[in-house]
Formats: sequence, structure tokens, C-alpha cells
Amino acid sequence: MAQNSINISKSGKIEVKAKIKATTKNLSLLYTPGVADLVRVIEKDRKKSFTHTWRGKTVAIVSDGSAVLGLGKQSPEAAMAVMEAKALLFKELGGINAVPLVVATHNPEKIIELVKNIAPSFGGINLEDIAAPNCFIIKEALKKELDIPIFHDDQYGTAIVVLAGLINATKVVRKNLKKCKIIISGAGAAGIASAKLLTKFGAEDIIVFDSQGALYVGREGLNFAKQRLAQKTNPHKFKGSLKEALVGADIFIGLSRANLLNANDIAKMNKKAIVFALANPIPEIMPQEARKGGAFIVATGRSDFPNQINNVLVFPGIFKGALETRTVLITDEIKIRAAKALAATLPRPRKDRIMIGAMDKKAVRSIAGVFKANKSKKVL
Repeated sequence: MAQNSINISKSGKIEVKAKIKATTKNLSLLYTPGVADLVRVIEKDRKKSFTHTWRGKTVAIVSDGSAVLGLGKQSPEAAMAVMEAKALLFKELGGINAVPLVVATHNPEKIIELVKNIAPSFGGINLEDIAAPNCFIIKEALKKELDIPIFHDDQYGTAIVVLAGLINATKVVRKNLKKCKIIISGAGAAGIASAKLLTKFGAEDIIVFDSQGALYVGREGLNFAKQRLAQKTNPHKFKGSLKEALVGADIFIGLSRANLLNANDIAKMNKKAIVFALANPIPEIMPQEARKGGAFIVATGRSDFPNQINNVLVFPGIFKGALETRTVLITDEIKIRAAKALAATLPRPRKDRIMIGAMDKKAVRSIAGVFKANKSKKVL
């Protein structure tokens, strides 16, 4: 049978393997009575759970399936397919054990309580495919209450890889990223986080659009996350359409829906325009169409086109670095340094290659290295 995306996953993508071979000779050490000694040691100093169990190299991937890829809300059972794939990449790229945990509730308080109760089993928590605004509520609550790293990859993994890609793309076109006019389509988890990180980096002219139009101070019907973002972006209070906003823009970042733009829209942008059409599996505009409109650099989230911008370049290195240094708080400073480190793995970017390949382990090493240089931060 020829491989396809269905039968390649028959019986699942991951499994648990024993690190130590159990024998008649060592059974009394691995299990009873010897394991009681380890219980007493950890009870006396619970930090030893990170060094004498798998906790220090293991994360939970927690999802409610409310925002799966570009497919929207899915059942927990269906979402498991993505979480398993994520776990496989954690292991293959970062050497990290990852346990997929899909939950049958969209209630943020219940998810917060569940994660708090399972936290002693894990060294970190990766929140995945949880829709906004619940993802913001869950992440902030857990960050305050737990002493292990909490990372929402859809937000911050995306934001880091977008920033890294733009650092290299603007290097190619010889523009100052901080001075570029940036248009972002999508005000969900990824769009909001990307806009926030770009603002922290120093970008001064960002306009973010949701399905109803531009975010600006005073617009009615915005949730708390969009209200906060409106205060930090759209400095000229632009209230027109997305396509009108593209006039004179240097960068378009799509984190929204398929087939949103055409070549005529891209033609309104400045010369040497940068287009990141990152909706999956079908981007906001196909690369050929974007180039037809004059785009100089085009990136998507797909591996079958040049310039893949995918958070697989980020999350293994983030958790490898955080777990190895016992870093709890993944600050904006760390995220920006991670983006710079990732961009630097490709010293001479080109218009058709602004990022290293998704499976290149240099990404993991470079991002993990940021944490080793940051040991003065809060640690366990």
C-alpha cells in the first residue's frame, strides 16, 4: 500500500519505550522494594522529580480541539491526530518526551483546573489548538499558578518564527523592519501574539484586521485581547478595509483564511513587498499569484513551497532550553532573542530561502542556547 497521510499513522505515531531493561536481577531496584527508597528521596526534595523521573524531559500537549490548524473546531478524538504529530516532532527534533492530552471541554476554568492537577507529572505544558480568547485566559492563569514553563505554541511559536522570518526577509530587501508598514490579517491567537511581539521588537506601524475590519481604539465589539492590542497598534486609527490598508504596505502577514487576496491587492503594496501567507492548509494567496502582483518575497506555512514559516522551527528548541535550564518564565526578551537566534542560523538569506528547513536541528540548538545564556531568570 502506498503511503499517504492516513495509513502512515496507522496505530499511532508515538509509543512509550523503556530506557532500562527490566531483569530478574534488577527488578527489586526498579520496582519494589527498591523504588520505595526513591519515593522517600523525592518526598523529601520534590525537585528531584525532575532528575530521577522522566519529568525533567517530558511535557504535556494539552488541547480542547477548538482551533485545529485551519479546520476550526474539531472533536477531541480528531484533534489527537495533531497532538500525536506534535509529540513525534518534540522527540525527533528536541529529544523531549511529549504526552498528548485532549480534553472534552471548552470551559477555560475546567482546563485550568485539569492542568494544575496534572502538572506534577510534567516538566512543562504546551497548550495547543485552543481558540482565542480562552487560550489567553488559560495561559495567563497557569503562568501565575505553576512553577513549570507554560507555552502556547499557536501564539508564541508562531510569533517567534514570523519575527525570525521577517528579520531575514527585510535583510534581503534592505528595509528596516521597525519602520515598515505591516498589515496583519487575523486577530486570533497567532495574529495577536505576532503583532505584540513585533511591537516589542520595535515595529512602529502595524494594523491588525479581524473578520470585521481593522482593530482600533474605540471600536465596538472587541474582546479584551483585541482591545489591548488596539491600544498598541494602528497609530493612525485606520478604519478602512484590509485591501485599502495594503496601499503602500511593505509587509503582509496572513494568519486568517484561505484565498483572501489576489494579485491586484499585492500590486498596491510598496516595491519589494514581503508576503507571509500563513493560513493552513490553503494560504491567503498562493505564491504564484502573489508574485504575479509584484511580491518580492513570498512565504507560506507549507513544506511544498519555498520559504516555509512553521512553528516546528521553534517549539522543540523552546522546551529543550527551558527544561535543561529549568526556566519557568518565557519572557518577551527570550522570545525576541530566540527569533534573532533562529534568523541567524541562515547567515545569507535569499528571496527564495529566508529560513532553514523545518527539520534542521540547528534551529533547536540555536533557540535552546538562548536559555543557557539566560540562566539568571526565574528557575526551579
